Amino acid sequence: MTIAIVTGASKGLGKSVAKFLLESNIDVFGVSRTNDESLEEVAAQSGATYTFFPTDLANIEDVKKTMEQIKEKVYAMDGLSQMYVVNNAAVVEPIKKSLHILPEELMTHYHVNVVAPMILMNEFLHVSMKRGFQLIGVNVTSGAAESPYYGWSAYCSSKASLNMYTKTVALEQEKLGTSNKVFAFSPGKMDTEMQGVIRSTDYEHFVDVDTFKHYKQQNILSDTEAVASVLTDILTDAATIENGKVYYVRDYF
Repeated sequence: MTIAIVTGASKGLGKSVAKFLLESNIDVFGVSRTNDESLEEVAAQSGATYTFFPTDLANIEDVKKTMEQIKEKVYAMDGLSQMYVVNNAAVVEPIKKSLHILPEELMTHYHVNVVAPMILMNEFLHVSMKRGFQLIGVNVTSGAAESPYYGWSAYCSSKASLNMYTKTVALEQEKLGTSNKVFAFSPGKMDTEMQGVIRSTDYEHFVDVDTFKHYKQQNILSDTEAVASVLTDILTDAATIENGKVYYVRDYF
């Protein structure tokens, strides 16, 4: 039996990944602020189950509460052999020069983009070793982890942090001799709400805003379902996953 945890499952890439997993008859725990009831319909049609956990990933106590609720369900399961953890949820804000970022904005950004993914991955790695099932975890990253963008100091640095976390955890799991694998996935530029936020930013805060408007105008942005198809293919082929690797969607299109 295989189950999956998907953060940010109500929209964008997270929703598309959850949909593909449900269609593969894999039960999905969706973790996000809002629910998308269409995933329950997908689950019903495929014979899987979709369970929604309303969670504010910027609130650590909220994350811990959801984590305990999921753990309770996991411990009650018989025959669980594999779990996927898909850390997809992220925010790009604040988009502004670093000297203008407020401490509260920085805390919220890092809680969503770094702290919450680390908490979830760490805890379920522990559970997997305790219960004897394989965990396959993916942290959705960005090209911004490797290339600086004016006004994106928070986003670029948080994604770079997530990449190094991924590589370190993978190293630990290999040294421990587990079957667990953790990798990162860079989905490229997709047609999502985040892109809309980027395009609505003033030039003063983001000097490359016209470039991102051009991506939309020229239909350069990838569809989330196409990207999700690549990610789920990697995720569900555990034997070929390279522990700690950053996979790039551009290598598959």
